[in-house]
Amino acid sequence: MKLKMKLAVEMPHPNFSSKKTSNVNGKARTKAGPDESGGLCELKYGSYCIWHEENVEAMQDSMVKKLKDQLFVARAYFPSVAKMPTQNKLSVELKQNIQEFERVLSEITTDVDLPREIQKKSQRMEAAIAKAKSVTSDCNNVDKKLRQIFDLTEDEANFHMKQGAFLYQLAVQTIPKSLHCLSMRLTVEYFRDHSFDKELSEKYSDPTLRHYVLFSNNVIASSVVVNSTVMHAKDSLNQVFHVLTDGQNYYAMKLWYLKNTFKDAVVQVLNIEDLNPDYYDKATLSHLTLPVEFRVSFHTKDNAPVIHNHVSTFSHFHYLLPKIFRNLEKVVVLDEDVVVQKDLSALWSLNMGGKVIGAVQTCSVRMHQLRSYLDEHRFKKDSCSWMSGLNVIDLARWRDLHISKTYWKLVKEVSMKEGSALLASLLTFQDQIYPLDSRWVVSGLGHDYGLDIEGIKKAAVLHYNGNMKPWLELGIPKYKAYWKKFLSHDDQYLSECNVNR
Repeated sequence: MKLKMKLAVEMPHPNFSSKKTSNVNGKARTKAGPDESGGLCELKYGSYCIWHEENVEAMQDSMVKKLKDQLFVARAYFPSVAKMPTQNKLSVELKQNIQEFERVLSEITTDVDLPREIQKKSQRMEAAIAKAKSVTSDCNNVDKKLRQIFDLTEDEANFHMKQGAFLYQLAVQTIPKSLHCLSMRLTVEYFRDHSFDKELSEKYSDPTLRHYVLFSNNVIASSVVVNSTVMHAKDSLNQVFHVLTDGQNYYAMKLWYLKNTFKDAVVQVLNIEDLNPDYYDKATLSHLTLPVEFRVSFHTKDNAPVIHNHVSTFSHFHYLLPKIFRNLEKVVVLDEDVVVQKDLSALWSLNMGGKVIGAVQTCSVRMHQLRSYLDEHRFKKDSCSWMSGLNVIDLARWRDLHISKTYWKLVKEVSMKEGSALLASLLTFQDQIYPLDSRWVVSGLGHDYGLDIEGIKKAAVLHYNGNMKPWLELGIPKYKAYWKKFLSHDDQYLSECNVNR
């Protein structure tokens, strides 16, 4: 069956600490969990409808709503009944019920304030409506009135749906108040106290140690990554973490890692804006960008949507690694939205057979499915895409093959195309991917409600790719516990900014 590809990505606010994404071709429409009617939930707005199902609350003041519905229906039937000379008694009964309901609803808005006899009034109204339905001969007026009510209700429902979708996207794309508070408090405290040890450690450039690289502008997210990695390491003495952030969050990050210890590991915080390496396009790299996430869906000829995994790939800044860490030959890159659950030391003994990068592959998106975007570029049609999150990088091999130069050349060539970052990354690393065992990483904790819990518990790394990050209110509740347990629950700043709630 012929497939038509739609590539979709959502764009967070530039100041938000989630992975950066960009809008490509509208919103992908995919099917997921059940909706209120028992059918499939259509994800027109990310995963909003599933989130709504997970967080559905009991209807408040249901009796008041029922009375309003009965009043609407009675008003619809009354004009027709009133015109029938033979139905004077029913007309009077309907009118009395309508007036009584109008009086009650004009004074009361909640169930707790309703009079005790309201159930009997509701039953009398229901009986009167049933009689009206059985005697009405000309339904034109009733039909007209009900259509008016339906149109008004439908307009209101559409308004609230769009408003809900907007608020969902706003919640996803805006930095939470608690995290903003934490960053500001740490920044102020850094400049208030000048007693910090700012000497460089020799470990930062020692190639014999195990170096982890993390791009982040989220203090808490980066701390969870570092803490979870260290907590599960058999030997933390040889671990070095390099946290690359932007100027806005640099001092907050700096103070956080100066005042917190992570066993025997050392943490270096770098301001990406101060590094100023010789890169391809300074305008492109004027602001820190995080790994880019794409949601790809393929539509059959009857336009029936099919779900495919989110694909996350490197940002432009990842291609600066060989220049930033000139003395290092191998690093492990972790995304800020991961949690480490096992010792990662085995990654350092991998023989990648001359490949540049070790990554978990996702074969739900293959190169031939992107052929309409690749034009004349040569590619192996059955090549799988790969995921960021956990990546082993051979920097020496990267330099030998001039990977960064190849990438920037491709970026220039595909810059006007949809999903250019994804396409450039896939073409750059074609034939240079060493496939990691899929058991290393479980992805989808930021968008997929149906992940196997046993698989999550056994995975070495959990990747919260998707909109619903664990530090957000909209994070998927059943996955949040795996992330939250690596927070410093007794930290003064976290308590004052309500980060732990």
